[in-house]
Amino acid sequence: MPLKRFKNLLFLICFSFVCISFAQEKQRITIKYAGNASTAPEVEDGAIVFLRDKSQQIHFIHEGVNMWCDKAIYYQDQDFIEAFSNVVMKQGDSINMVAKYVEYSGKTQLAFASGDVVLTEPQSTLKTDTLWFNRTRQQAYYNTGGTVVRDSSGTITSQIGRYYMNTSKYQFVKDVVLVNPQYTLNTERLDFYTENGHAYLFGPSTIVGETSKVYCERGFYNTNNDTGHFQRNAKIDYENRTVEGDSLYFDRNKNFASATNNITVTDTLNKSIVKGHYAEVWREKDSMYITKRALAITVQEKDSVYMHADTLLVTGKEDHRITRAFYNVKLYKSDLAGKSDSIHVDHKTGLTQMINLSRFSSTDAFAIQRKPVLWNIENQMTGDTIHLISNVKTEQLDSLKVFNNAFLVSKDTISKDGFNQIKGQQLIGLFKDNELYNVDVLKNAETIRYLRNDDNELIGIQKSKSGSINVKIIDQAVEEVRFINQIDGDIFPETDFPKSARQLRGFDWRGEERPLSVEDLFKDDPPLDLPIIKGLEDYVPAEEFIDDNTTKRVEEAGKATPKKDNKAARNLPKKTTTAPLKATLKKAKPLQSKKEKD
Repeated sequence: MPLKRFKNLLFLICFSFVCISFAQEKQRITIKYAGNASTAPEVEDGAIVFLRDKSQQIHFIHEGVNMWCDKAIYYQDQDFIEAFSNVVMKQGDSINMVAKYVEYSGKTQLAFASGDVVLTEPQSTLKTDTLWFNRTRQQAYYNTGGTVVRDSSGTITSQIGRYYMNTSKYQFVKDVVLVNPQYTLNTERLDFYTENGHAYLFGPSTIVGETSKVYCERGFYNTNNDTGHFQRNAKIDYENRTVEGDSLYFDRNKNFASATNNITVTDTLNKSIVKGHYAEVWREKDSMYITKRALAITVQEKDSVYMHADTLLVTGKEDHRITRAFYNVKLYKSDLAGKSDSIHVDHKTGLTQMINLSRFSSTDAFAIQRKPVLWNIENQMTGDTIHLISNVKTEQLDSLKVFNNAFLVSKDTISKDGFNQIKGQQLIGLFKDNELYNVDVLKNAETIRYLRNDDNELIGIQKSKSGSINVKIIDQAVEEVRFINQIDGDIFPETDFPKSARQLRGFDWRGEERPLSVEDLFKDDPPLDLPIIKGLEDYVPAEEFIDDNTTKRVEEAGKATPKKDNKAARNLPKKTTTAPLKATLKKAKPLQSKKEKD
């Protein structure tokens, strides 16, 4: 027998014996298919080089993992494999990894892969240049940038990533970007579950779509149905409208958002701000509902208008917006204040309707208190309904109309209990520079006036009736009164005019109800009981991929060959640092439920 042939036969007999012994030791790597096996002078003593043959690749098995490759070097004394070219590694039916190069330790069950690495599980595909796989902990890790593709969610890229196989969870850190056909998500850290598509956001985060932009520093987003909850400086931008609050809910498919606690909705196009503690915004319908100490602010250059109500409803496109306020509505600006059961504002025409809803009976003991009332400077006007008309360009009052049971009252300048009064069926007032200067009282007009001379001495008390009355007001005082189609009237000395006759029928002075500041709008409100918003817990950095137990396994792997380099210890990932992320998150304001600071 030729010497060369004898040596090959001897090698195969020895190799067969080695394979049988490996198979008997279940904790060691098993060579399922060897291909062409040999030793080589350039490799370490005791190492075997395997090359695939024409029929199939080299095949290794170790405790539920199968690995195929074109070439491998097996260091049997350390139970360690280097696999080259077209490497495929499978765990069960769910995890599949391919790469150009893989190292695997049977003692530590750590794998290192490099070169066009692709890890596939049922719900996603991970692509990276370098990947570590810890089978004991069932985790995969990269720190040189990676991309995860999930059909229903989009593509996620990050500098650092970890996949937890037992929970089907990815944890992405640093420069995290999720790109979906409908939106792009940017964050500092993203915990993502591939089975249900749930994403948890930590640190400054944005979700930018074609018609909306969400910002938060803690948040949850369901990528399957495009809904989310956001906290900590959370806000949603809808083109010309911004919604802010302690907690926001967002439904992309319905173009719907709701907010809870310390809400501000800013309309930049119509120069308005709405505040409250619960709100719903429907973008497609251009409508908004807000309650719990609701406050609408019409921002004007010199003097903004504030309106407070139990509930506010804003509807209509930006070129024709309508605001409706319900239940105990109050108005305030420096020279104007009012109260009404409800108010309807047409921002396009500048018409504000103050309405006493018919749901209240006229015999109700408190019905008078629900009637609309308006104060301008020192004049009080009441009636069943009041219309205010503003100039939408100059943002100043133009006129007002009071329908049914119109009443104009002002206090006499000197007498303690004296009131100048004019009443009729209707009242029409005209404004100049936001001050009332002309009033016409129509149909069945009556008046009681305290007449004084230039020295403010009381001349007498006038009581008159006429078809209608025209009043001229200068410097906030009645300057002239003209009676049209006068029926009767007289001037009485104060001593001859009984106190019981000094008030017209239906007189109701409500000066004590007048709000004198923005804070006064809320003085009758009951105490607020706001829900506690917990939100996501603070960011906790993940434990190191190579933990203490893994480190011990690596050290143990090298004890059997103390004179050789411990191959299980090479190519281990360096410890990560979370300091930049922690510093960023420290800047975020802590989430807390704040009580109203009105």
